[in-house]
Amino acid sequence: MALRAFADGKLFGEVWGESPPDILAMHGWGRRGADFSRVLQGFNAIAPDLPGFGASPAPLTPIGAEGYAEMVEPLLDEFDRPPLVVGHSFGGRVGICLAAAFPERVAGLVLTGVPILRLHPATGPAAIFRLVRLLNRIGLVSDERLESERSRRGSADYRAASGVMRDILVTVVNESYEDQLGRVTAPVSMVWGSQDFEVPVPVAEAAAELLRAQGKSVELTVVDGAGHNTPKEAVPELRQAITKANSR
Repeated sequence: MALRAFADGKLFGEVWGESPPDILAMHGWGRRGADFSRVLQGFNAIAPDLPGFGASPAPLTPIGAEGYAEMVEPLLDEFDRPPLVVGHSFGGRVGICLAAAFPERVAGLVLTGVPILRLHPATGPAAIFRLVRLLNRIGLVSDERLESERSRRGSADYRAASGVMRDILVTVVNESYEDQLGRVTAPVSMVWGSQDFEVPVPVAEAAAELLRAQGKSVELTVVDGAGHNTPKEAVPELRQAITKANSR
């Protein structure tokens, strides 16, 4: 495993095995390509630090998963043939968008712990936050108080992010990928932790049902006892899914 620069220094990533690679693996929010160190042993693969994480510089402006797919697309030039794309959580969002935007350049998808669909409508901000925001707009509450209220009510990822990365997080957590799934032509494999409480198994089941209804190839494996961090908690199952998908 070695760290290399790609796309004229816009991306950095870990490299496994020999060249040319045949697997592109993308990590979750707040993580980096090295998360796949156990999963990708023995494979020929690239796992980039997605923009804004690890060694890769952040985007200049707020973008969603489709914007990330456009930034990652130059990595596909490193492959002699369309690669298998592996995506965990946020990286899976990017992988779906990559396969939808460039279907001829992606041979297959392995998705794990990915917030693919919204099963329930998004809830709006709490009444107290709406009041604080209104008072800030009319100058009765300071920006510092508003930011404190945002951070108190936000997720751990939200509190850890700042600047453009916080704006990107707000964008992507409100995305759903029904339209992109409709444009995916590659076979899809899913590996999910039975104890994934961040992205529960019913999300994967609903996505698999949608893909099957469109006549597409999809497999779902639920790993008993694994949680959301499947690159660490479901290594054998992910390796098996990658081996099977890569042999198609």
